Amino acid sequence: MIHLSQSRSSIIFSEGDETLSIVHWGKKIGQLNGASEAALTAAVTKPHFHGGLDVSPRNLVLREHSRGFIGHPAIRGHRSGTAASNRFVLINTVQKDQTLTAIFEDAIAQLQLEMVYSLTPSDVLLIDARLTNTGSSDYFLEHLLYWLPLAEDADQILDFYGHWTKERQPQRRDIGYGLTSREGFEGRSGHDYTITQVALNRSTNFRSGQAWSLAMAWSGNNIHHVEKLIDGHISIGAGEYLLPGEVILKAGESYKAPRALASFSDQGLDGITANHYDWIRSRSNHITKVRPRPLTLNMWEAVYFNHSFEGIKKMVDKAAEIGVERVVLDDGWFGSRRTDNKGLGDWVVSKEVWPEGLQPIIKYINDKGIEFGLWFEGEMVNPDSDLYRAHPDWILQEPGRIPVQGRWQQVLDLTKEGAYNHVLNQVDAVLTENNIAYIKWDHNRHLSDPISDGRPVVRKQTEAIYRLFDELKRRHPGLEIESCASGGGRVDLGMIEHADRFWTSDMNDPLERQQIQRWTGLVIPPEFLGTHIGPTVGHQMHRTHDISFRAINALFGHAGIEWNVTEADEHETQVLKSYTAFYKANRDLLHSGDVVRSDLVVGDAQLYGTVSRDKKRAIFSYMQLTSVDNFGPLMARFDGLDPAVTYKVSVNESLSAPEYLQKAAPGWWPTVELTGQQLSAIGLQLPMMRPETGLLFEIKAL
Repeated sequence: MIHLSQSRSSIIFSEGDETLSIVHWGKKIGQLNGASEAALTAAVTKPHFHGGLDVSPRNLVLREHSRGFIGHPAIRGHRSGTAASNRFVLINTVQKDQTLTAIFEDAIAQLQLEMVYSLTPSDVLLIDARLTNTGSSDYFLEHLLYWLPLAEDADQILDFYGHWTKERQPQRRDIGYGLTSREGFEGRSGHDYTITQVALNRSTNFRSGQAWSLAMAWSGNNIHHVEKLIDGHISIGAGEYLLPGEVILKAGESYKAPRALASFSDQGLDGITANHYDWIRSRSNHITKVRPRPLTLNMWEAVYFNHSFEGIKKMVDKAAEIGVERVVLDDGWFGSRRTDNKGLGDWVVSKEVWPEGLQPIIKYINDKGIEFGLWFEGEMVNPDSDLYRAHPDWILQEPGRIPVQGRWQQVLDLTKEGAYNHVLNQVDAVLTENNIAYIKWDHNRHLSDPISDGRPVVRKQTEAIYRLFDELKRRHPGLEIESCASGGGRVDLGMIEHADRFWTSDMNDPLERQQIQRWTGLVIPPEFLGTHIGPTVGHQMHRTHDISFRAINALFGHAGIEWNVTEADEHETQVLKSYTAFYKANRDLLHSGDVVRSDLVVGDAQLYGTVSRDKKRAIFSYMQLTSVDNFGPLMARFDGLDPAVTYKVSVNESLSAPEYLQKAAPGWWPTVELTGQQLSAIGLQLPMMRPETGLLFEIKAL
């Protein structure tokens, strides 16, 4: 047996019958020896059942039908209709520390497969695969999927659905017999993307219970499966969704599958979150290792296409007074782009809007001690543009047919060298001529006809944008890139290696943002997630929210503002100053601590917190979403603290709700000293809160 183990989880492989199977993936198992390996093998060996084949069902890594497996196979392909059945032979296994490398060969299909499983100290399992055509004819690959077995008491699945302005909405349901699939073919991960899928027990919640997650580190087409077989096996699978003919391997060529990330937790969904955050933050290129996340003012909802030097100067003056550290000029600065139906693709500063170029406004911003960022959407083109008129053949399309438009756009074919170089060189020229520290990179439509020269190219298009981002960063050291795709349409674990921030959603309404941010943060740390204070009257839902509710919502991410701040009155300006000051003073904790999502809130409210790794500090928000069900206010319990330590709990009144529905405040208000055990087991009596208001708690060890 091969046993990979870290502090909280194990995965155990068994070699036999010239193949590899998985005996266990889940809770940490102690050290194995020869006798215990034999006993464990016997303990999990299923009987031969009547009506089946003369082999015991096993959790085969490759799930081959030729070995008697009856479920969905890991690999499917053929050679012009032949060599469609696989029987790989395990040639070699090498374990180095907590990494297993396994080499398989199929002499008949003439294929070699390398599988690498690496269990990181964060208890995140990284899985990589490379399939090589060792034959002389073409091999048509239909899919290569990663599969992991689940415990038989994993009886529910949690995944996510959504659309523009309502991304990553949870759906939790029982695992039934058969194959359940979530497939995405937008040519990007998409608004409807299940950022991870999580198998769990019915009793699993945020703070307790078992959970097994599997996600793809990939920004293109994707597929996620859960399968329950009649022989008792339950498995979770994921991979890249390949379109017909997308991967045809010629002799000697290889397909390197996108990486998968899996994790097990016996500490609920917050345990899954902790594992992912630990792994992401441990990477050498993690964003907070470069510098703290600057508080950002994005000007899209402030000005839209109405660019004005004097108007933006006034906004920058107010931003500097508030304490903003980065200002981003959004769409409308280039070419003929005065509306969203023309100009896209012509990445040259518009003399009509900026007759002296961008340098004067950038200098004005920089002189205030603020850095400058700029918006691009380099993967798209308007038919009404100089680029399209010169190169109509540079779009993704089925030969002889023009794709349906989306937001008056077509998709630029970045697999064509000329199109790729056009985008790279024009963007590079703007960055070279101006002091630009940051790019907001948008992607406002999905790929309806992802065809280049008659072949599907979603994979190549995805690799091209990765390559383009990397090249821009190489040419401009220190450049940061935000991944935006009509908001949260390309938020995934693949893009974290190439971008520095995600625009979580185009929805700025703080009530709607509660669910979006709560569940995006299941696997993506808050320092990646753009969270902004929007206008008093929201531009999406047209609701009016107090500045305190908007501010508390925006604190728990990469904080910013999406609002014409010159509209802020005296009170709102003061709250904005408190917001920026609090964020700057506490972003080290907000972007490094352990996440706590309470399961103990009664009523339609959410309690969310970040606790420092040494448990000496914590920040919690309590957001009352609707009216409470009973007349009296409720208790809030604060988990994740050291039970033996006494803490001082204080309400930050400058950022919390300005008024309450009560004659007198709770007896402890606004500060109290209690132990971590008391705060977790008993909690604090809350004030009677109005709907759509919030509280901000600061907790410090004494």
